[in-house]
Amino acid sequence: MQLITEVFEDLQFITEEKGKNLFIEGVFLQANKKNRNGRVYPTEVLQREVKRYTENYVDKNRAYGELGHPAGPTINLERVSHMIKELKQDGDNFIGKAKIMTETPMGAIAKNLIGEGATLGVSSRGMGSVKKSSGTDVVQNDFYLATAADIVADPSAPDAFVNGIMEGKEWVWENGVIREAQIASYKSEIQSAKKKQLEEVKIRVFENFFQKL
Repeated sequence: MQLITEVFEDLQFITEEKGKNLFIEGVFLQANKKNRNGRVYPTEVLQREVKRYTENYVDKNRAYGELGHPAGPTINLERVSHMIKELKQDGDNFIGKAKIMTETPMGAIAKNLIGEGATLGVSSRGMGSVKKSSGTDVVQNDFYLATAADIVADPSAPDAFVNGIMEGKEWVWENGVIREAQIASYKSEIQSAKKKQLEEVKIRVFENFFQKL
């Protein structure tokens, strides 16, 4: 499974309760439209994941997002800047609303950026596979939404997003936590094995992999 990120720029900044609470609101996810990274998310895939994410995270006040572009799919609490409070479908769009956590270090930075009129966007983060169809990468049913929105700067710069996929990185579950798999070392061991030992090495690698899950 590869890390997949998508970026949306059209955000509104909302202040409520006499300036106490600061929110961002806009399109966090989008279905059935080819995005800037050449990918399409089928509606049913996003509907399923948004439902799971809402029930398990949004409704329980643990749908966090970070400031910047994290390197992996897990949430780094020291970098949390906001909490996603709503995520609802509107046609092909999934509209989100997130509260800036102004008392966290990254939340304070986000608040100051917004106050200074910075151009910000949101970037969803998830894991999954894609399948090429008529020149478009279609996100498959194994897609897992890790967070609906990280806050990012300069969302118009394509190089900042490495085409949305961190090539060569694979992620697996380990004791309920997602970690980067040691795929490269396994490949190397198999490729360097002698022909007579190949099957034995494959079995050993397979067993070793699952012992670590």
